[in-house]
Amino acid sequence: MNTKAGSRLEQVLKAGEFAVTVEVGPPRGPNAGAVIDKARLLTGVADGYNVTDNQTAVVRMSSIAASKILLDEGLEPVMQMVCRDRNRIAMQSDLLGASALGIRNVLCLSGDHQKASASGKLKGHPGAKNVYDIDSIQLVSMVAGMRDRAVQEGGDPLTEPTPFWIGAAWTPLAPPTDFRVFRLAKKVQAGADFIQTQAIFDLRAFAHAMQQAVELGITERTFILGGVIVPKSAAMLRYMQRNVPGVVVPEALIDRMSQAKDPLQEGVAITLELIAGLRAIPGVKGVHLQAIEAEHLLPEILHAVGLLPRPMGI
Repeated sequence: MNTKAGSRLEQVLKAGEFAVTVEVGPPRGPNAGAVIDKARLLTGVADGYNVTDNQTAVVRMSSIAASKILLDEGLEPVMQMVCRDRNRIAMQSDLLGASALGIRNVLCLSGDHQKASASGKLKGHPGAKNVYDIDSIQLVSMVAGMRDRAVQEGGDPLTEPTPFWIGAAWTPLAPPTDFRVFRLAKKVQAGADFIQTQAIFDLRAFAHAMQQAVELGITERTFILGGVIVPKSAAMLRYMQRNVPGVVVPEALIDRMSQAKDPLQEGVAITLELIAGLRAIPGVKGVHLQAIEAEHLLPEILHAVGLLPRPMGI
Protein backbone atom coordinates (compact mmCIF):
# COMPACT_ATOMS: atom_id res chain seq x y z
CA MET A 1 0.00 0.00 0.00
CA ASN A 2 1.43 3.37 -1.05
CA THR A 3 1.18 5.83 1.82
CA LYS A 4 1.74 9.55 2.21
CA ALA A 5 2.37 9.52 5.96
CA GLY A 6 2.10 5.89 7.03
CA SER A 7 -0.36 6.73 9.80
CA ARG A 8 -2.82 4.14 11.03
CA LEU A 9 -5.73 6.40 10.07
CA GLU A 10 -4.44 6.63 6.50
CA GLN A 11 -3.98 2.88 6.26
CA VAL A 12 -7.43 2.07 7.71
CA LEU A 13 -9.14 4.40 5.26
CA LYS A 14 -7.15 3.17 2.25
CA ALA A 15 -7.89 -0.43 3.23
CA GLY A 16 -11.61 0.33 2.87
CA GLU A 17 -12.42 -0.05 6.56
CA PHE A 18 -15.01 2.25 8.17
CA ALA A 19 -12.79 4.55 10.21
CA VAL A 20 -13.37 5.87 13.72
CA THR A 21 -11.83 8.98 15.23
CA VAL A 22 -12.66 10.45 18.62
CA GLU A 23 -11.91 13.77 20.26
CA VAL A 24 -9.58 14.28 23.21
CA GLY A 25 -9.67 17.80 24.62
CA PRO A 26 -6.47 18.86 26.42
CA PRO A 27 -6.86 20.20 29.98
CA ARG A 28 -6.93 23.85 31.05
CA GLY A 29 -3.66 23.28 32.91
CA PRO A 30 -0.25 21.62 32.66
CA ASN A 31 -1.13 18.24 34.18
CA ALA A 32 -0.09 15.51 31.76
CA GLY A 33 -1.99 13.02 33.90
CA ALA A 34 -5.31 14.41 32.66
CA VAL A 35 -4.35 13.51 29.09
CA ILE A 36 -2.97 10.13 30.14
CA ASP A 37 -6.20 9.27 31.98
CA LYS A 38 -8.25 9.96 28.85
CA ALA A 39 -5.77 8.02 26.74
CA ARG A 40 -6.04 4.93 28.92
CA LEU A 41 -9.83 5.19 28.98
CA LEU A 42 -9.98 5.33 25.17
CA THR A 43 -7.16 2.96 24.19
CA GLY A 44 -8.23 0.78 21.30
CA VAL A 45 -11.55 2.46 20.53
CA ALA A 46 -10.42 4.53 17.53
CA ASP A 47 -8.00 4.80 14.65
CA GLY A 48 -7.12 8.41 15.44
CA TYR A 49 -7.54 10.71 18.43
CA ASN A 50 -8.22 14.37 17.66
CA VAL A 51 -6.33 16.73 19.93
CA THR A 52 -8.00 20.13 19.86
CA ASP A 53 -6.08 23.40 19.49
CA ASN A 54 -7.51 25.75 22.15
CA GLN A 55 -11.08 24.94 21.14
CA THR A 56 -13.65 27.71 21.65
CA ALA A 57 -10.61 30.01 22.05
CA VAL A 58 -10.12 28.81 25.64
CA VAL A 59 -6.49 28.47 26.74
CA ARG A 60 -5.51 24.82 27.09
CA MET A 61 -2.42 22.66 26.93
CA SER A 62 -0.98 22.91 23.42
CA SER A 63 -2.16 20.43 20.85
CA ILE A 64 1.45 19.47 20.06
CA ALA A 65 2.26 18.62 23.68
CA ALA A 66 -0.98 16.71 24.25
CA SER A 67 -0.48 14.85 20.97
CA LYS A 68 2.98 13.76 22.07
CA ILE A 69 1.56 12.49 25.38
CA LEU A 70 -1.00 10.41 23.47
CA LEU A 71 1.74 9.11 21.20
CA ASP A 72 3.76 8.01 24.22
CA GLU A 73 0.66 6.15 25.46
CA GLY A 74 0.41 4.23 22.19
CA LEU A 75 -2.45 6.22 20.66
CA GLU A 76 -2.27 7.89 17.26
CA PRO A 77 -3.07 11.61 17.54
CA VAL A 78 -4.76 13.80 14.97
CA MET A 79 -3.18 17.11 15.86
CA GLN A 80 -5.45 20.06 15.19
CA MET A 81 -3.98 23.37 14.08
CA VAL A 82 -6.02 26.58 13.82
CA CYS A 83 -5.27 29.75 11.87
CA ARG A 84 -6.57 32.04 14.62
CA ASP A 85 -3.44 32.24 16.80
CA ARG A 86 -0.30 31.97 14.63
CA ASN A 87 1.15 33.43 11.49
CA ARG A 88 2.53 31.17 8.78
CA ILE A 89 6.08 31.28 10.19
CA ALA A 90 4.98 30.00 13.60
CA MET A 91 2.67 27.41 12.06
CA GLN A 92 5.39 25.94 9.88
CA SER A 93 7.81 25.87 12.79
CA ASP A 94 5.22 23.99 14.88
CA LEU A 95 4.59 21.59 12.01
CA LEU A 96 8.29 20.80 11.75
CA GLY A 97 8.37 20.17 15.49
CA ALA A 98 5.28 17.97 15.34
CA SER A 99 6.81 15.92 12.53
CA ALA A 100 10.03 15.53 14.51
CA LEU A 101 8.00 14.18 17.45
CA GLY A 102 6.40 11.51 15.24
CA ILE A 103 2.99 13.11 14.76
CA ARG A 104 1.60 12.01 11.41
CA ASN A 105 -1.98 13.35 11.22
CA VAL A 106 -2.83 17.07 11.08
CA LEU A 107 -6.31 18.61 10.93
CA CYS A 108 -6.30 22.13 9.46
CA LEU A 109 -8.94 24.51 10.84
CA SER A 110 -9.83 28.19 10.90
CA GLY A 111 -10.48 28.19 14.66
CA ASP A 112 -13.33 29.54 16.78
CA HIS A 113 -13.44 33.32 17.14
CA GLN A 114 -11.86 34.55 20.37
CA LYS A 115 -15.20 35.98 21.49
CA ALA A 116 -16.36 32.39 21.92
CA SER A 117 -13.99 32.02 24.89
CA ALA A 118 -16.21 34.06 27.22
CA SER A 119 -19.02 31.69 28.24
CA GLY A 120 -20.47 30.40 31.46
CA LYS A 121 -17.98 30.95 34.28
CA LEU A 122 -15.06 31.55 31.91
CA LYS A 123 -13.95 35.10 31.17
CA GLY A 124 -11.76 33.90 28.32
CA HIS A 125 -9.87 36.32 26.10
CA PRO A 126 -12.56 38.03 23.99
CA GLY A 127 -10.23 41.00 23.44
CA ALA A 128 -7.36 38.93 22.07
CA LYS A 129 -6.19 39.82 18.59
CA ASN A 130 -6.79 37.14 16.03
CA VAL A 131 -4.13 36.43 13.41
CA TYR A 132 -5.66 34.63 10.42
CA ASP A 133 -2.51 35.30 8.40
CA ILE A 134 -3.76 32.45 6.19
CA ASP A 135 -7.08 30.65 6.04
CA SER A 136 -7.77 26.95 6.43
CA ILE A 137 -7.58 26.26 2.68
CA GLN A 138 -4.19 27.96 2.50
CA LEU A 139 -3.10 26.01 5.58
CA VAL A 140 -3.98 22.72 3.87
CA SER A 141 -2.00 23.82 0.82
CA MET A 142 0.96 24.85 2.97
CA VAL A 143 1.10 21.47 4.76
CA ALA A 144 0.78 19.68 1.42
CA GLY A 145 3.71 21.68 0.05
CA MET A 146 5.84 20.79 3.06
CA ARG A 147 5.02 17.13 2.55
CA ASP A 148 4.91 16.68 -1.21
CA ARG A 149 7.58 19.15 -2.35
CA ALA A 150 9.61 19.73 0.83
CA VAL A 151 9.16 23.47 0.49
CA GLN A 152 8.07 26.21 2.85
CA GLU A 153 5.08 28.37 1.99
CA GLY A 154 7.41 31.12 0.76
CA GLY A 155 9.25 28.74 -1.56
CA ASP A 156 12.40 28.09 0.48
CA PRO A 157 13.42 24.41 0.66
CA LEU A 158 13.13 22.18 3.70
CA THR A 159 15.94 19.78 4.46
CA GLU A 160 13.40 16.94 4.10
CA PRO A 161 9.61 16.58 3.72
CA THR A 162 7.14 16.35 6.60
CA PRO A 163 5.05 13.15 6.24
CA PHE A 164 1.56 14.28 7.25
CA TRP A 165 -1.87 12.77 6.50
CA ILE A 166 -3.77 16.02 6.01
CA GLY A 167 -7.29 16.62 7.25
CA ALA A 168 -9.77 19.47 6.96
CA ALA A 169 -13.25 20.27 8.25
CA TRP A 170 -16.56 20.58 6.44
CA THR A 171 -19.65 22.33 7.81
CA PRO A 172 -22.18 21.15 5.22
CA LEU A 173 -25.33 22.60 6.79
CA ALA A 174 -24.13 26.14 7.50
CA PRO A 175 -25.76 28.79 5.34
CA PRO A 176 -25.35 29.31 2.47
CA THR A 177 -25.48 25.52 2.21
CA ASP A 178 -25.07 25.39 -1.58
CA PHE A 179 -21.72 27.15 -1.23
CA ARG A 180 -20.32 24.73 1.36
CA VAL A 181 -19.70 21.82 -0.97
CA PHE A 182 -17.67 24.07 -3.29
CA ARG A 183 -15.54 25.26 -0.37
CA LEU A 184 -15.02 21.58 0.48
CA ALA A 185 -13.88 20.97 -3.09
CA LYS A 186 -11.29 23.75 -2.70
CA LYS A 187 -9.89 22.09 0.42
CA VAL A 188 -9.61 18.77 -1.41
CA GLN A 189 -7.95 20.49 -4.37
CA ALA A 190 -5.49 22.09 -1.92
CA GLY A 191 -4.51 18.65 -0.61
CA ALA A 192 -6.95 17.47 2.08
CA ASP A 193 -6.66 13.69 2.35
CA PHE A 194 -9.55 13.28 4.79
CA ILE A 195 -12.48 15.38 6.00
CA GLN A 196 -14.23 15.52 9.35
CA THR A 197 -17.64 17.18 9.32
CA GLN A 198 -19.37 19.39 11.84
CA ALA A 199 -21.74 17.44 14.10
CA ILE A 200 -24.64 15.97 12.14
CA PHE A 201 -28.10 15.63 13.69
CA ASP A 202 -30.21 16.10 10.55
CA LEU A 203 -29.40 13.00 8.51
CA ARG A 204 -31.72 13.89 5.65
CA ALA A 205 -30.12 17.28 5.08
CA PHE A 206 -26.63 15.78 5.35
CA ALA A 207 -27.51 13.02 2.86
CA HIS A 208 -28.42 15.74 0.36
CA ALA A 209 -25.07 17.48 0.94
CA MET A 210 -23.25 14.17 0.49
CA GLN A 211 -25.10 13.55 -2.76
CA GLN A 212 -23.70 16.86 -4.02
CA ALA A 213 -20.21 15.80 -2.94
CA VAL A 214 -20.59 12.47 -4.74
CA GLU A 215 -21.84 14.15 -7.92
CA LEU A 216 -18.88 16.53 -7.92
CA GLY A 217 -16.46 13.60 -7.57
CA ILE A 218 -15.20 14.80 -4.18
CA THR A 219 -15.72 11.44 -2.49
CA GLU A 220 -13.39 9.82 -5.02
CA ARG A 221 -10.57 12.17 -4.01
CA THR A 222 -10.87 12.28 -0.22
CA PHE A 223 -12.31 10.34 2.73
CA ILE A 224 -15.27 11.92 4.54
CA LEU A 225 -15.95 11.14 8.22
CA GLY A 226 -19.33 12.22 9.57
CA GLY A 227 -19.26 14.10 12.87
CA VAL A 228 -21.36 12.95 15.83
CA ILE A 229 -21.63 14.64 19.22
CA VAL A 230 -23.17 12.52 21.98
CA PRO A 231 -26.05 14.65 23.33
CA LYS A 232 -26.43 14.68 27.10
CA SER A 233 -29.52 16.84 27.56
CA ALA A 234 -32.18 18.79 25.72
CA ALA A 235 -30.48 21.99 26.90
CA MET A 236 -27.25 20.89 25.22
CA LEU A 237 -29.08 20.33 21.93
CA ARG A 238 -30.82 23.70 22.16
CA TYR A 239 -27.50 25.43 22.87
CA MET A 240 -25.86 23.84 19.83
CA GLN A 241 -28.85 24.66 17.63
CA ARG A 242 -28.71 28.33 18.65
CA ASN A 243 -24.99 28.93 19.06
CA VAL A 244 -22.87 26.51 17.04
CA PRO A 245 -22.63 27.49 13.37
CA GLY A 246 -23.75 24.78 11.00
CA VAL A 247 -25.34 22.52 13.62
CA VAL A 248 -28.94 21.80 12.69
CA VAL A 249 -30.92 19.91 15.33
CA PRO A 250 -34.43 18.74 14.40
CA GLU A 251 -37.04 19.76 16.96
CA ALA A 252 -38.11 16.12 17.23
CA LEU A 253 -34.72 15.23 18.74
CA ILE A 254 -34.93 18.07 21.26
CA ASP A 255 -38.45 17.01 22.25
CA ARG A 256 -37.30 13.42 22.56
CA MET A 257 -34.50 14.41 24.94
CA SER A 258 -36.85 16.67 26.91
CA GLN A 259 -39.26 13.81 27.52
CA ALA A 260 -36.65 11.16 28.30
CA LYS A 261 -36.59 9.71 31.82
CA ASP A 262 -32.83 9.18 31.46
CA PRO A 263 -31.53 11.86 29.07
CA LEU A 264 -28.00 10.46 28.97
CA GLN A 265 -29.14 7.00 27.90
CA GLU A 266 -31.50 8.60 25.41
CA GLY A 267 -28.52 10.53 24.09
CA VAL A 268 -26.64 7.26 23.66
CA ALA A 269 -29.62 5.81 21.77
CA ILE A 270 -29.71 8.87 19.48
CA THR A 271 -25.97 8.53 18.89
CA LEU A 272 -26.38 4.89 17.85
CA GLU A 273 -29.09 5.90 15.38
CA LEU A 274 -26.96 8.71 13.96
CA ILE A 275 -23.95 6.43 13.44
CA ALA A 276 -26.14 3.82 11.73
CA GLY A 277 -27.64 6.54 9.54
CA LEU A 278 -24.24 7.92 8.56
CA ARG A 279 -22.94 4.46 7.65
CA ALA A 280 -25.84 4.09 5.21
CA ILE A 281 -25.09 7.32 3.33
CA PRO A 282 -23.05 6.80 0.14
CA GLY A 283 -19.60 8.35 0.33
CA VAL A 284 -19.26 8.37 4.13
CA LYS A 285 -16.09 6.49 5.06
CA GLY A 286 -16.07 6.85 8.85
CA VAL A 287 -17.29 8.74 11.90
CA HIS A 288 -15.74 11.32 14.16
CA LEU A 289 -17.18 11.02 17.68
CA GLN A 290 -17.22 13.64 20.41
CA ALA A 291 -18.46 12.75 23.88
CA ILE A 292 -17.66 15.98 25.65
CA GLU A 293 -16.56 15.11 29.21
CA ALA A 294 -18.38 11.79 28.83
CA GLU A 295 -15.66 9.80 27.08
CA HIS A 296 -16.46 6.75 29.22
CA LEU A 297 -19.53 6.22 26.99
CA LEU A 298 -17.55 5.74 23.78
CA PRO A 299 -16.54 2.07 24.22
CA GLU A 300 -20.17 1.15 24.93
CA ILE A 301 -21.38 3.11 21.90
CA LEU A 302 -18.80 1.67 19.51
CA HIS A 303 -19.42 -1.89 20.72
CA ALA A 304 -23.15 -1.44 20.21
CA VAL A 305 -22.74 -0.36 16.56
CA GLY A 306 -20.26 -3.11 15.77
CA LEU A 307 -17.23 -0.86 15.35
CA LEU A 308 -15.16 -2.61 18.00
CA PRO A 309 -12.70 -4.13 17.98
CA ARG A 310 -10.91 -1.91 15.50
CA PRO A 311 -9.14 -3.61 12.56
CA MET A 312 -5.94 -5.35 13.53
CA GLY A 313 -2.73 -5.69 11.57
CA ILE A 314 -2.95 -2.27 9.96
